[in-house]
Amino acid sequence: MYSKLVGQTDKINQQLARYGVKFGIYKDGRFDERLFPFDAVPRVIGAEQWAQLERGLVQRVDALNAYLRDLHSDARIIRDGVIPEHFAYASSGYLPQCEHIMPPKGIYSHISGIDLVEGEDGEWYVLEDNLRIPSGASYPLVARGLCRRCDADTFRNAPLVDNRDYGARLREVVDYVNCGGINVVLTPGRYNSAYFEHAYLAEQIGAVLAEAGELFVEDEVLYYRDATRNTRVGAVYRRLSDEFLDPLCFLPESLIGVPNLMAAYRAGNVAILNAPGNGAADDKGIYYFVPQMIRYYLGEEPILKNAPTYLPYYPEDLEYVLANAERLVIKDVAEAGGYGVVFGSELAPEALAELLDKVRAEPRRFIAQEVVDFKCLDTWIGGEMVPRKADLRAFVLSGRKTTVWPSGLTRYAREAGSCVVNSSQGGGFKDTWVLSR
Repeated sequence: MYSKLVGQTDKINQQLARYGVKFGIYKDGRFDERLFPFDAVPRVIGAEQWAQLERGLVQRVDALNAYLRDLHSDARIIRDGVIPEHFAYASSGYLPQCEHIMPPKGIYSHISGIDLVEGEDGEWYVLEDNLRIPSGASYPLVARGLCRRCDADTFRNAPLVDNRDYGARLREVVDYVNCGGINVVLTPGRYNSAYFEHAYLAEQIGAVLAEAGELFVEDEVLYYRDATRNTRVGAVYRRLSDEFLDPLCFLPESLIGVPNLMAAYRAGNVAILNAPGNGAADDKGIYYFVPQMIRYYLGEEPILKNAPTYLPYYPEDLEYVLANAERLVIKDVAEAGGYGVVFGSELAPEALAELLDKVRAEPRRFIAQEVVDFKCLDTWIGGEMVPRKADLRAFVLSGRKTTVWPSGLTRYAREAGSCVVNSSQGGGFKDTWVLSR
């Protein structure tokens, strides 16, 4: 079905580079911009399997939004003993400044990036919930457009669900929570790793791409300043981390935030997508409790599984982790992008012992998981088809209702035997084809 595309892989990657579809990394004072390698062999998901995934993803994100509403208001789930109080509020993503702020329409996570893998047992496992500023939707959008040019007949004849409506879906969500004014995509600038996506999605949803210097707050109202006039802003799709959003509320040294933005948000005069404070729910430790959230808020059994997870915070789990560390994956809950993930089997005994000393000293800081044996996908590398581990980032949009974009970012490991697929760690990406029948 996609054999013609395979031979066009190099050509498509050349076009991606030409259009600036790159992934930048700023590290150690140096900015390195690189191509995000694309493999034209897609991940294919059948209609029935997708329908199950869709139901599970909607369920999960609805529960996470319910948790964020609860946590920042009455905290019933803590009072009822489902999540330990210390555990919830000790999250590095919990921001006291956001307490008792209800975002427009009560939606906290408007764009959720849920990372899953398909196990060799045929089950899908959720690895992470990304509720702050999940990136990646633009890459399969642009890549499929280029693939259509290379092989229009395949896309004309194959029973694929069209994925070109992501911009329309996102625009609908932004408009739904808009408090009166224009829509803005707030970017920290071209040295951000996902700057290409900021510009691309701003164009897709008809929003203004703005940096902090082009925005200001007056009388608790946010405005966009251009050469001729000041225009009220009703919604900000922010693409920078919470701590940089407002130097008067969070980090005072931030030069990429907007002073008093949080005052305008608190007054209900502007929507911020995703809401500040969402990190309290995508903490890798809080991930452990999502199945309980689904039961607590929705009264349903979880459709999608978590990877088997242990919290050293609990003495019995700590004992298990210490006894079985050499076959577990140990993760620092505050890290992202593939950083802070350690496979016990890959550490020398001295290094493993040192890590376990840290786990004993700071048990809230770590989780441990069984290694999920997830599927390899056929991948075209170096002129041959080879198996590579791959995950899927599904994009769930919450507005008038919660929907799942029928596509997604499939990331694959470029090294044989590796399970690390993150773009920041050198992984590549594929398109995700959802079949209509």
